[in-house]
Amino acid sequence: MRNSKKFIVLFGLLLFAFVLRFSCVTEQYGEVERFQEARLEPAIWNPMIAETVNDKKLSILVDHKELTNQKDDIYMDDDLNLMIPFSVVGESFHCGAHLYHQKELLLEKRSDVAVFQIDQEQSSVVSKQGEYYVSIEMIAKELGYQYDWNIKKNQATMIDQAGETSILPLKYDLRDRQRAPKVKNQGPFGTCWAFAALSAMESALLPEEEQEFSSDHMALQNSFAIEQAFGGEYTMGMAYLTAWQGPVKEQDDPYGDGHSPENLTPVKHVQEVQIMDGKDFEQIKEAVFRYGGVQTSIYSGLNNAQSYSPYYNSDQSAYCYIGAEKPNHEILIIGWDDNFSGENFNMEVEGNGAFICQNSWGEEFGDNGVFYVSYYDVNVGAHSVVYTRIEDVDNYDYIYQSDLCGWVGQIGYNQDSAYGANVYTAKSEENLQAAGFYATGKETSYELFVVKNFKDASSLRKRTRVAEGVLSNAGFYTIAFEQEISVQKGEKFAVILYLSTPGSVHPLAVEYVADQFTENVTLEDGQGYISAGGQNWESTEEKQNCNVCLKVYSDQKK
Repeated sequence: MRNSKKFIVLFGLLLFAFVLRFSCVTEQYGEVERFQEARLEPAIWNPMIAETVNDKKLSILVDHKELTNQKDDIYMDDDLNLMIPFSVVGESFHCGAHLYHQKELLLEKRSDVAVFQIDQEQSSVVSKQGEYYVSIEMIAKELGYQYDWNIKKNQATMIDQAGETSILPLKYDLRDRQRAPKVKNQGPFGTCWAFAALSAMESALLPEEEQEFSSDHMALQNSFAIEQAFGGEYTMGMAYLTAWQGPVKEQDDPYGDGHSPENLTPVKHVQEVQIMDGKDFEQIKEAVFRYGGVQTSIYSGLNNAQSYSPYYNSDQSAYCYIGAEKPNHEILIIGWDDNFSGENFNMEVEGNGAFICQNSWGEEFGDNGVFYVSYYDVNVGAHSVVYTRIEDVDNYDYIYQSDLCGWVGQIGYNQDSAYGANVYTAKSEENLQAAGFYATGKETSYELFVVKNFKDASSLRKRTRVAEGVLSNAGFYTIAFEQEISVQKGEKFAVILYLSTPGSVHPLAVEYVADQFTENVTLEDGQGYISAGGQNWESTEEKQNCNVCLKVYSDQKK
């Protein structure tokens, strides 16, 4: 027994000496790779080092945005590489990130293109449980990021060295990347808005997933009082998609047959749509890179592929309108060409450059359905929509909503901030997971709260904050709660949204009967409230004749 105790003490001293030396080495070199300088056998010690790193909170700061092993599934492998799921690379590095033919991963940022082969030995890509993981050091090297490792903090830091001097390629075309959707033909109907929205979605899913969604269903099975021939606008498409009324597949509801089946269910759930205002061409180009086709509006002097307009040069497939007419046609931006000659346009323009756009008039229009719209067109890019979060239909079990027509108007108290709330009744024993709402302008700050066991308006003062943040663009967003909130079947609960939108006097999006197109809006499907300061509340249905645009998502308890 004495010898055993001596052995334990001796082993402890040796272990302490090793740890001390180990710490000195790591502090001296500051990089995980330099652990090998300790002249330990990598095959033995590297897995032990990785296990030690992974057992603690491990984080990666990418341009000051934190990823952790607790939330984002990052980890250190046995070769001391920090690995990140490919599914979060695009959002984390603000770049295009796509999987091609299950063979290679392609990253695009500015003029940088990085390709990682999946099937090669010694690859920096590994596959685990249906997800691909990539070495962040390799990403840093390929995309021009500075990479540093801090062993004391158990944290890697990556800073974009290009910063404000980013350079986009002079020409980019989604057709070259197999990310342009199929060209379609809207025929005699006013459905360009539906084709542009669904084509943008199809592009966002490419090349990993090829889909063709039904414009017929979007035009006929939405909540608006509008006939297929009359036309629509992008907010109608957003309302239909974010209400989970669609999309459905084209094969289940073919276009132009005058019939749309009832009770079709969506094949995707749209959870985020961003709106870019103000002709921010750099942001539009970045969106094409990262997400795919961008929906935008122009004033079209053409009615179809056979018509004539003085604003269109059919020989060069070049279009430019400079005037006071409002937009009347939705198209899809699929690329750009900064060197496209200004001489190609019938109108005199200030310089070269055009967006490469896909129309919905069939392949006989333009260059197989594609044409060039001048940067100097008065409308192109002034209002642009991109579908930034499209998920499978099993993402949530339930959606609670009262705004099937979506963002019809805005409400507030002549200041840039306001509170809104919706009350719902739980369908089962559930966990509230997230809320969906519209940001009506840029740089909108938000806070989300939940109220359990709602009784009356006074209950709204006793709230639990579940999320907060800032949204760069206007649009529709789904925000996950920082903690799940449990509710019982039949329990009334409320979700409260606080918004602050710089420059706005009516920051809250609401649904109401505004015209003949929104005459189907009902105020009987919700219980909404608004407040200037979050203490005194008034009913939106009774006082303002509107519904607050605020959805809730939940999962049934297993």
